[in-house]
Amino acid sequence: MSKKIGILTSGGDCAGLNAVIRAAVYKADLLGWQVYGILDGTAGLLEKEPQYKILTPAEMDTNVLRMGGTILGTTNKGNPFSFPMPDGTTKDRSGEIVANFKKLGLEAVIGIGGDGSFAILRRLAQQGGIKMVGIPKTIDNDLGKTERAVGFDTAVSVATEALDRLQPTAASHDRVMILEVMGRDAGHIALSAGIAGGADIILIPELKYTIENVAKKIKAVKDGGRNFALVIVSEAVKTPNGEKFEITYHNGEKRYGGIGNYLAGKISEVTGFESRVTVLGHVQRGAPPTYNDRLLASAFGVRAVDLIAEGKFDRMVAWQNRKLVDYPIEECIAAYEAIDVNDTLVHTARGLGISLGDQ
Repeated sequence: MSKKIGILTSGGDCAGLNAVIRAAVYKADLLGWQVYGILDGTAGLLEKEPQYKILTPAEMDTNVLRMGGTILGTTNKGNPFSFPMPDGTTKDRSGEIVANFKKLGLEAVIGIGGDGSFAILRRLAQQGGIKMVGIPKTIDNDLGKTERAVGFDTAVSVATEALDRLQPTAASHDRVMILEVMGRDAGHIALSAGIAGGADIILIPELKYTIENVAKKIKAVKDGGRNFALVIVSEAVKTPNGEKFEITYHNGEKRYGGIGNYLAGKISEVTGFESRVTVLGHVQRGAPPTYNDRLLASAFGVRAVDLIAEGKFDRMVAWQNRKLVDYPIEECIAAYEAIDVNDTLVHTARGLGISLGDQ
């Protein structure tokens, strides 16, 4: 009999999601299976009737491969186990999701997400006896057991291009240019883009810094005859005193933001040099995927369907040592990947004379 499997994207969007979906549809079609695309992540299963569309190779052309975002939609709000209700209370709505999943008659589901999404999806799968396979996607690249997650390479590429664009205007106006990038609690984007984009200073949440050390590097650059400096900082970096910068939105939600402006003020105050700030924000998420993200996404999508065919569930596809592997989802969530202070790229940055603000 032909199998029916589902696929959904969960959490924040990123480049490469559509390439994953496309690959899974193509591989499933070769096996004679039907793919149900669940709309808007778990939110699509909280409606009265499950929201989905049947995906076929005919609509998965090469244009889909190039598209950013997700054609299925996604959500990073409303934990179904503690779902916010209009009256201010919370309600466990996980049973509704499980019931709607079973209405579709799916034999397995591919969940594309990060650690937060996987924690929720895995709990739902266990509660409902749902067979699940995970595919890692996060621009933060902080999921354990995989060297790369879908979306990271594109985010780094966008941040690197931003530094490329900031350099000539910095030189034209004798300025310190500060680029604030995403990354949640890990500094992978800032570190990789900072090296590739020729930053003078890279600040990441894993390493403590001082304003004095930052100022010392900027002054050294100026004393060396260059009239500008480039600084890249991860949004999760705190002040030297440990103060966290967050923006509070109208619904009370808090998200990182503001460390770049803090640094600009301090740098100008201590050095006397004019500073400007650029906050990339969601620009890092919305670009067409790089070739690396397209390749990784395609490999992950095919392998996820293979795992279903092999009867291997509750596992996440991963990339290690130039090979596709898979691990229990629980282990991947537990093995959070922040930057190790002895990381190769940390050593590389120091070898290039880049200041990390800690010395």
